[in-house]
Amino acid sequence: MNAYDRQRIATLAQSQGADQAHSLPAEVYANGLFTVLDRTEVLQRSWQLVGHQSQIPTTGDWVVHEVAEQPIIVVNTGAGIQALHNVCRHRAGPLATTSGHGKTLRCRYHGWNYHLDGRLKSAPEMHTTAGFSVADHRLPKIKTAIWQGLIFVALKDDVPPLNEVTAGIDQILAPIDLTTMPFNRRDEFIIDCNWKVYVENYLEGYHLPHVHPGLNQLLDYKSYQTQLSRWHSHQFSPLEQSEGIYGAGQAHYFFIYPNTMLNVLPNRLQTNQVLPLSHNRCRVLFDYCYAEVPDLASLIAQDQQFSDQVQAEDIGICEAVQKGLNSGSYASGPLCMKREAGLHHFQELLRAAYRQLMEAA
Repeated sequence: MNAYDRQRIATLAQSQGADQAHSLPAEVYANGLFTVLDRTEVLQRSWQLVGHQSQIPTTGDWVVHEVAEQPIIVVNTGAGIQALHNVCRHRAGPLATTSGHGKTLRCRYHGWNYHLDGRLKSAPEMHTTAGFSVADHRLPKIKTAIWQGLIFVALKDDVPPLNEVTAGIDQILAPIDLTTMPFNRRDEFIIDCNWKVYVENYLEGYHLPHVHPGLNQLLDYKSYQTQLSRWHSHQFSPLEQSEGIYGAGQAHYFFIYPNTMLNVLPNRLQTNQVLPLSHNRCRVLFDYCYAEVPDLASLIAQDQQFSDQVQAEDIGICEAVQKGLNSGSYASGPLCMKREAGLHHFQELLRAAYRQLMEAA
């Protein structure tokens, strides 16, 4: 990074109080430099959602994932759930390319075979190599934690404890227990916008009346509120249509910094994870979990139809916003703190991550 880039980052990383809050400058969403910074200073230095405990219930089950260009395999070892680097110690082949089950983890490239805890068990023909010992090779472990049935990993050790990051959410949700909602399916979307554009769209209800007519009818916009915590924010609203597919209660939208969303409606948990692919493209994973309730098939079908409609609306507006950011005609704009406090909170955490980089340089 040259001196000019360091100066630009230092300038935009300055904290902004609520009374002067403006959006991040357009270049943060349109310049590839920030894709690298977001990967190394944000995603790799935070807790990342990788799956649900119900996906790997028995010894030998695993799921695969990729975060910030790091291939990951999460294994039920029989002694617990452990994430490992999904990269063979021989020549970087994958241990698995899809979720599955086995007694061992066998590299798909040259057949090196690992115990479920990552220790190398055998390596074809390597006995012919002088000095080779299986004891010298193992898959590196990744920091792993489970909260409410959700499995998180941290690629760096200098992250706050997960229970500190999620502090207060359990009390808000009670008596809802997310562990009682097993994994049902995953939907995946590739969207032509910077990952932060998609996150920021999630973090405010300001656009509801203008972009989401169906969702706006479900929620009470006048009662829609946002509460902020150290590492997460909570948007919530009463459900207006008590006779609808979700029944009565509240809609809860939790954002866990930097890229995880939990959308909790009666009898349903939908998690979203936003992963950057380039400066103007991202991958969004939607995992659906449901409680065991009567007529569950009908709930799932109606929920998917409704969710797909909301997602199509979000994709359309986010891709249009990215075009505006790329256009050169926009720099930065003032935020509506009544409706965009969650967005400002997210941007302040990003600014802090960028400042930390500058202070370490």
